[in-house]
Amino acid sequence: MAARIDLTLDCTDAQLLAEFWKTALGYVDEPPPAPYSTREEWLAQFNLPDDDSVDDAAWLCDPDGVGPRLSILKVPEPKAAKNRLHIDVRVQGHGSSDERWARIKAEAERLVKAGGSVLSEVDEHHIVMADPEGNEFCVAAASAPAD
Repeated sequence: MAARIDLTLDCTDAQLLAEFWKTALGYVDEPPPAPYSTREEWLAQFNLPDDDSVDDAAWLCDPDGVGPRLSILKVPEPKAAKNRLHIDVRVQGHGSSDERWARIKAEAERLVKAGGSVLSEVDEHHIVMADPEGNEFCVAAASAPAD
């Protein structure tokens, strides 16, 4: 059985990044683990420092249960270098290379409106972008379905 993974993003504003990634991926806020009814209740068990807040983190999940959970955690240090691991946002739909490229461009424009920025376009194949805190990700076409 394959291992399940979570992806964790360090940040300075967890709520800002959570809103961006919910828009980008169609994810939703993950409910707190049972038996807790709120994240505040769940976090209280950890005896965190007084200056820690429930707003310092966010947990997102794929509403269909397919994609990995995304944990977004506030850290004191700023982003210092290029990501060594990044997310690829895959745009659905097939057709000609011009049609795929048009869908990729449209998705990148949507994500710019949500707070992202375009860093570069690569050979009408994919677009390298950054989220509101500078974490790099790519927008590309999804793989064609197998016959």
